[in-house]
Amino acid sequence: MNTRVSSRLGEWLVLYSLSLFTALLLSTLLVEATGGDWRAVLNALLDGSIRKPGRWGETISTAAPILLVALGTVIATRAGLVNIGQEGQLYIGAAVGTFIGFLVGGPGALNVVLILGCGALGGGIWAGFAAALKYWRGVPEVLSTLLLVSVASHAVAYGFRWDWLLLAPEADRGNRNQVSEQLPLDNRLPRPNIFGNEIPLTVPISVVITLGVTLVLTRTIWGFRLKILGRNKRTAQRVGVAEGKYGATALLLSGAFAGLAGAFMLTGGGYTFGNYQFVPGFAANIGWTGLLVALVANEKPLAAVPVAVLFAGLRTGSGFVSSTGVESRITDVIAGLLVLSLLIPTALMLLRDQRRFRTNMSERV
Repeated sequence: MNTRVSSRLGEWLVLYSLSLFTALLLSTLLVEATGGDWRAVLNALLDGSIRKPGRWGETISTAAPILLVALGTVIATRAGLVNIGQEGQLYIGAAVGTFIGFLVGGPGALNVVLILGCGALGGGIWAGFAAALKYWRGVPEVLSTLLLVSVASHAVAYGFRWDWLLLAPEADRGNRNQVSEQLPLDNRLPRPNIFGNEIPLTVPISVVITLGVTLVLTRTIWGFRLKILGRNKRTAQRVGVAEGKYGATALLLSGAFAGLAGAFMLTGGGYTFGNYQFVPGFAANIGWTGLLVALVANEKPLAAVPVAVLFAGLRTGSGFVSSTGVESRITDVIAGLLVLSLLIPTALMLLRDQRRFRTNMSERV
């Protein structure tokens, strides 16, 4: 048995090594083909994400909301659902948190908690629309969640038409036409300075939430039932797992995590995310990135942590790439190649296992 485990582990390591090497080789060729120097691009990425003063703090800060979105995606995927509307859920969560935060305007710490709670509530309600469409009308969630991203964009655009909703009073807008008011100092999450890097409180909170999600999914009856539902709906029904109840809950939680990520970006993001203001395009593709992180992490919350940091590093380092004469968007292509390189081994092993299973079954017959 130990020999089989060691052999399988060796196969995984070989496949991942070959896939990553191929992705890096293709990235190098792409950079060279566009007239750049891959060494300069690599140094720029490292400088922008880790080496320059304050940059690794910026990378970790960016990874926090990405990780939250990924955790919500893992929960939905564990239930066999495909939620691809995280960008809209994050957008709505940040918008609801902004509106309620300025509407109530209570004492600092209490208002921060209120903004975070309302952000999660807003994202959850937005995902709840998709849950209702799926379990009451039979609309596939992969379609409804995606379309709701566009609806969220238009809803926020409407909110920015009125100063009683999201738009800041004209005196506070300066040269920018569409921004919310800036959060007061006491309505922001602390950003302690550690070795010259500002690390917002969102980072340790995200890590604690990751541990909590891991425990719930792996050590509780609810997590076990969710896994059964995701693996086989018919079996889940036979053992008493209500598809509508557990599926809708998973989708609501997935949206709530995305909405909470938006509230994190608002209250703890600094200059990275709107400088404590809600602006059009506030989501900044964090929802899509979190979806990719969950995909690469393969439904494992703990695995999502290093993957989120990796993608955050590509994001924060991309601003330095343009100094090398290469379009900064090339980091998106590199990220796509890395995603493929991390997914291909899983697909190959799955195909091989299926082939072996069919062979064994035919031999028995």
